[in-house]
Amino acid sequence: MTAVVVLGAWLGLLTVGSVLTPVGPMDTRMTLRPSLTGGTKINVSPLGALELDTHTAPLRLDVDVDQLDPVRSQALVEHPERFSGLQDEVSRDVRDGTTELAVRSVVAVVSGATALGLVVYRRPRRALAAGGLALTLLAASGVGAYATWNPKSVLEPRFSGLLSSAPQVVGSARSIVTDFDVYQKELARLVTNVTKLYDATSTLPTYQPDPATLRVLHVSDIHLNPAAWHIIGSLVEQYGIDAIIDSGDTMDHGAAAENTFLDPIADLDVPYVWVRGNHDSRITQKYLARMKNVRVLDDGRAVTVAGVRVAGIGDPQFTPDRSVVAEGDPAERLAGIRLASALRDQEQAGTPVDIAVAHEPEAARQTDGLVPLVLAGHVHHRATEVMPHGTRLKIEGSTGGGGLRALQSEKPEKVRASVLYLDRTTKRLQAWDEITLGGLGLTTAEVSRHLPQEAGKPGTGPTTGPTTRPSTGSSADPSADPSANLSAGPSAGPSTGPSPGAPVPAP
Repeated sequence: MTAVVVLGAWLGLLTVGSVLTPVGPMDTRMTLRPSLTGGTKINVSPLGALELDTHTAPLRLDVDVDQLDPVRSQALVEHPERFSGLQDEVSRDVRDGTTELAVRSVVAVVSGATALGLVVYRRPRRALAAGGLALTLLAASGVGAYATWNPKSVLEPRFSGLLSSAPQVVGSARSIVTDFDVYQKELARLVTNVTKLYDATSTLPTYQPDPATLRVLHVSDIHLNPAAWHIIGSLVEQYGIDAIIDSGDTMDHGAAAENTFLDPIADLDVPYVWVRGNHDSRITQKYLARMKNVRVLDDGRAVTVAGVRVAGIGDPQFTPDRSVVAEGDPAERLAGIRLASALRDQEQAGTPVDIAVAHEPEAARQTDGLVPLVLAGHVHHRATEVMPHGTRLKIEGSTGGGGLRALQSEKPEKVRASVLYLDRTTKRLQAWDEITLGGLGLTTAEVSRHLPQEAGKPGTGPTTGPTTRPSTGSSADPSADPSANLSAGPSAGPSTGPSPGAPVPAP
């Protein structure tokens, strides 16, 4: 009986147990085959085959890539923005194809075993018993495949045919990743050294942050640059950061495949406050909301972190590529008005907000007069201003140096972040340090101290009066308040202050 069932099931699979299904721009044929080891085999004719140990069961999944569909392929070439949705399309196609294959395989196995049982035994009861046993064996195989499913098998493929040269290609890619990892760590080390150098030369009669001062790190527009996490981690350690505020665009397309990029946030031992940017999707937002140290702000929600009350709203627009038409400033102003309303509600409830956060500056401007400080990003350059009703607007540059989009520019975009010093009692901004690093491939660093000059207004706290700091490279941001600057790197020059009075070496 067992021999009849196995042979009949195999013949049924050979006859009708395969499906033709599109997977993205490719036309494929999916088939279940009897196997002693299981797994998945992807045949790419005429290049060869790729084998994956995806599961252990007496069934193997064969996927034959027949051809690229010229119409679908041309559509991708002419509309590259569709690549952002290609993962979802492929996942949907594979799910639909495997579902159809499972149904067809059940029919094929049961029909084949029943038909062969009828031929061999010539008794309907025995034939039906063979079909039932075949269905039981197929179900058991499916359970075994599910129980032993190994999604990490794609990391250890076996190549054959012309594809056997693929390991050399993979090796080259891995060396690039290794080299980039070295660059990331060197850039983070540079931040550490510049910070130590900065502390060593902070001897002039100027504002000195009290050790008890609250320190908030403002980052924005990381855009999938993995080097940003090394830099942020270094800043958290060197400055004793109490909380991080991210004003959005952490991602590039907001696809689920990008979510693992966010995992290093869980390793930062400080609260991470985040608002959605126009390149961040609701999928991204839900993924971050599950992390213990992350506080996702949207629709004016307020939280207290490190003793500071923070409220924020996500960007109302999701425009990861040019296929989406932006609604522009009107949509941003409406979002800002909703945030402003939430700030008023917090004030009336006796829990006034210290810092508001929005991704787009136009939305942030709607909070003028309702909060001492509002943070934004989006524009990839720094700016700070005190608005007419006293609220200070601070716009951060790209902490990811523009991400991969920076490769489209002739010059690398600089990496920027800021450390905000807040009075522990009043929660007002006392000073801030702007950290500026060289962009992709560059290792230069600059730290500059800024003091608010508008004492008595809602966006500031008391100051010690106008001060100067030694300048050893580039000048302070012209849009910022008067302050001094300390830079380090190949162009670093001597310190001009009374102390230490000696050339400052590049770290």
